[in-house]
Amino acid sequence: MLPDQCGSSLLLHLPDDVLIIVTRSLTPKDLCNLGLCCRGLCELVACEKVWLAQCDKLGVVPYKDLSEWRKGVSSYKAICRFLVGVFPLLGIWVHQNPELGNVVYVMPGFVSVVGCRIIPQEIGPLGIEDGPILWAPVFEILCDFEGSAEFFLHGRERDHDYVYPGSLKAVDRTCNVLLLEVEPRQQRNVGILAHSKSFAHDLDKDFSRKISRSDSGISKSNRIVGHNASMVPFSRMAFGDRRKLLDLVTGQVRLQVRDAKNSLLFPRLRGDVDLSEDIAILSERRLLLMQMYNLGSSPSDRKAGARLLLDPTQLEMSEIRKNMNCTHGCETSWYGDGSRTQCMKKKTLTGYFRDSFRHMLGKSNSINGSRETLKKNFSSGGNRHAQLHEFLHSGDTIGLTLHASTVKLSSYRAWPNMHDSRFALYKLPMREPVAGQEYSGLWGGTFGWPPGRPSEDKLGKALFFLLLSYEKSQGQTLLIATKILEGTHYVLHPNGSAMFIVNIDESSLEPFPWEADEDGRVLNVECAYNGEGIANGYGFRYPGSKPGSLFVIQDGLLAFVWRESKSVLTLQRLNLEKLLKKGERMHALPPVSNFAYLTRSYSNVFAAFSNSANSLSSQR
Repeated sequence: MLPDQCGSSLLLHLPDDVLIIVTRSLTPKDLCNLGLCCRGLCELVACEKVWLAQCDKLGVVPYKDLSEWRKGVSSYKAICRFLVGVFPLLGIWVHQNPELGNVVYVMPGFVSVVGCRIIPQEIGPLGIEDGPILWAPVFEILCDFEGSAEFFLHGRERDHDYVYPGSLKAVDRTCNVLLLEVEPRQQRNVGILAHSKSFAHDLDKDFSRKISRSDSGISKSNRIVGHNASMVPFSRMAFGDRRKLLDLVTGQVRLQVRDAKNSLLFPRLRGDVDLSEDIAILSERRLLLMQMYNLGSSPSDRKAGARLLLDPTQLEMSEIRKNMNCTHGCETSWYGDGSRTQCMKKKTLTGYFRDSFRHMLGKSNSINGSRETLKKNFSSGGNRHAQLHEFLHSGDTIGLTLHASTVKLSSYRAWPNMHDSRFALYKLPMREPVAGQEYSGLWGGTFGWPPGRPSEDKLGKALFFLLLSYEKSQGQTLLIATKILEGTHYVLHPNGSAMFIVNIDESSLEPFPWEADEDGRVLNVECAYNGEGIANGYGFRYPGSKPGSLFVIQDGLLAFVWRESKSVLTLQRLNLEKLLKKGERMHALPPVSNFAYLTRSYSNVFAAFSNSANSLSSQR
């Protein structure tokens, strides 16, 4: 080999096809570092084909769709930058309330990723795969021209659909909690507020506050901002303050996407749909959202001369007063210097006894508490939560933020233990099927036989989503089927409960109760395992179990049969992305509840906000 053919020269002289194969084995970070070596390699790394191969290697977007994505961005490198940043968000996210299911699936959209809620529902006459599944939008993250992420929360208020712009914090590679927060930021363009859409507090002579939307993209949560005050984490405030602050901010930053352009978030996969027409609508909608994100209003608003910059000093002050913790039963007024003054309003007799009762409870807790607790209460002024005025002093502006973080979570039978007072979604680990764990993944099904279709005596069957996972216990391999969605009108089983647990190391000799499927074909049972299925037991939260068997049937079907009652739960593996692209969109909830519905409920609260969803579900 000649000396001039060594090193970078060898790479530069490789044919394009060979070069793509070589660079495909590198990570995007390695490619960027390679481009720093010399001018020739810098030009080589800038090649579109190289970054197209990187995008394809991620496997997020099909190769044939990447060319459509490319039309809306500056380069394939920009697409790769976006996909690498949002890749950890893809998958299934859940919350334990309400009990019927709070399942959000994050999937690729069109030059974006979207979060879709699966609405509890019954299965129609076409079955699971061919019948339209009901869903509602939760949020979407758009890729802008340079590959940066733009976050929009979805919601519905007063019979109108809105989007609520915000920022996406840097996503942890191993994130397992998705938080909706309000984040203080430092204002970059003080005085230029005409296009702003998040709250700002601008220190002028009367300490009034203006509404603005910060241009900052990345959170500065770990440094000192504004007035030399430490950043107060959103999570440190009391639940009531967090809820009211989220409601207050979403009420001011909301934007309405007019016409029917907001109804489509990704290309559909139905036979009656023209794909090219969907792409054209999605492209136009994306440009409109990007324009609204950057300018803070729709073209029609600007044409009409509407000024979206509000100056509701009174509104903001009144909201802050409502959110501030009252001390000794009086309202507190908050001025720009952070001082509090007692109101002149007289106490009522009821308020006097309420305050006395709270005072006695406080004394009781102090007497029974440890010295450490006393010390903590003394140092924090008797309140372990951060005050709202401390949070608002942390920056010049505040706005919505989506924060994907990694926290230590305990779990029970593959279901994470969750906080009831955090606006959060929790990621379910999805294991790919491998040898010895062939049944891992998401499955859907119904009770009854034949599987997946209504019987003559019942028009619709409840749709169940189960996450199947493996666990080692006392030297045995257990297959656990965790319920994440239930389509009944009133919940029968707790969210996150194990519908059945099977010992993979123990074969079952029980015969399958049926000999043929719905088409009269003879069934081929490949294998069967002993286990236990959920049953009525000690209350709703602690159900009992009864013996049964899991049967592996031809065509990839699973069926768990309770031995005593002969009830059967039939399952088939699901491709949720395809089901959603064939599905039907329903109305969303109000924005904050739409992200995470924290109120415990045993009925279908999602469909209750949409008459069309109710009627369609009843017809199905």
